[in-house]
Amino acid sequence: MARDGALYVCQSCGAVHSKWAGQCSACQSWNTLVEETKSAPPGAMKPAATARGRGLTFESLTSETPEPPRILTGVAEFDRVCGGGVVPGSALLLGGDPGVGKSTLLLEVLAKAARAGARTAYISGEEAIEQIRARARRMGVADAPVELASATSLRDILTTLKRERFDIVVIDSIQTLWSDVHDAGPGSIVQVRACAAELVRLAKAGGPAVILVGHVTKDGQIAGPRVVEHMVDAVLSFEGERGYPFRILRAGKNRFGATDEIGVFEMGDAGLREVANPSALFLGEGKDRAPGAAVFAGIEGSRPVLVEVQALVAPSAYGTPRRAVVGWDSGRLAMVLAVLEARCGLGFGDRDVYLNVAGGLRVTEPAADLAAAAALISSATDMPLPQGCVVFGEVSLSGEVRAVGRAEARLREAAKLGFDQALCAPGPARGGAARSEAVGLTAVNRLAEAVERISTNRY
Repeated sequence: MARDGALYVCQSCGAVHSKWAGQCSACQSWNTLVEETKSAPPGAMKPAATARGRGLTFESLTSETPEPPRILTGVAEFDRVCGGGVVPGSALLLGGDPGVGKSTLLLEVLAKAARAGARTAYISGEEAIEQIRARARRMGVADAPVELASATSLRDILTTLKRERFDIVVIDSIQTLWSDVHDAGPGSIVQVRACAAELVRLAKAGGPAVILVGHVTKDGQIAGPRVVEHMVDAVLSFEGERGYPFRILRAGKNRFGATDEIGVFEMGDAGLREVANPSALFLGEGKDRAPGAAVFAGIEGSRPVLVEVQALVAPSAYGTPRRAVVGWDSGRLAMVLAVLEARCGLGFGDRDVYLNVAGGLRVTEPAADLAAAAALISSATDMPLPQGCVVFGEVSLSGEVRAVGRAEARLREAAKLGFDQALCAPGPARGGAARSEAVGLTAVNRLAEAVERISTNRY
């Protein structure tokens, strides 16, 4: 039986239990429940003190509030994802796989911001100062006035940040910090939650903008309690496929900017290089369009991006055909294949199907349905799409091709890169008419029409 005032918290998922058990009922992990004592959070008021509190002052929705100022770091892609720069007094959480380049990115951000006049600090709990200096020399930013420190004690870090006035501070990483108020070890649910809360409270009390680096689990989620993601103002993820030099900085949450905004970088020997035009990077330099390739005009955040979708349909050598997909949802691939079979008469039951999004980018929007279908039709019929054609549209289970939002921005990006034709749904798209003088539209109402046009090379 649990003692009075005791809770048991899972160190894997953060679930709270009233009594100890060998297995967590939420995440099914074994031997992860650790006892915690119920206590009021720091700064909480006692019940007797609530009667002496000050009254609230309410404002109307029409009240004008000035836009928060921004600190431009000089890394345009990072500033773009943050919503136009780092807001003073904000808290950001950056996660990513080991070795993807989180520390390299943040050192570049601090170096350029320091050269622009901001006072920046890099506090590392994982690396020695000499390791950070070696990385800075390799990146060519060793002359930047970034202040370095190696520490894991939360009390020492808070004392320093309250005494010194910084503009941006990076904590690498939140899992290495420990607070002497709690008995749990560094990286535990208790320590991560307590240390993050204190650092966020410091930022909100007029302190520096704090960027916390977080480890990720094997599923790609930021390790630790989900309450940390709710505390901070922005949650950024740094993604990259092994074998590809491209890195994607994506905003999953942002109180001061758009969510799902992306910044594109290329990893090289001297660190990260910003990619101002990711469409040209993901499309490559191929002169001819091979069968099974379709260019998808997508939207990532507020940015239109063109990417090549590649498909291969081949006879199956075994009784059960394979379905392999990289960079797209396997469930949507199964749906598109079912619609092609049921509504268009194309059979894939005895053939292997492979689908790949070139460049390591992961596409999530439904507008890629028609591009994937076009690539599959092109591969199955061995008929290439025109070199200057882009494809976008959502496919319904009835075989209808539906219009998607922001078609005008997609067509403008296509025209900028030299494309002169688009295969999409007819009529106005959601959010505005899909018209562009530089790009001609080939409208298809149903997926069967797309099959006929691609197989007969008639556009």
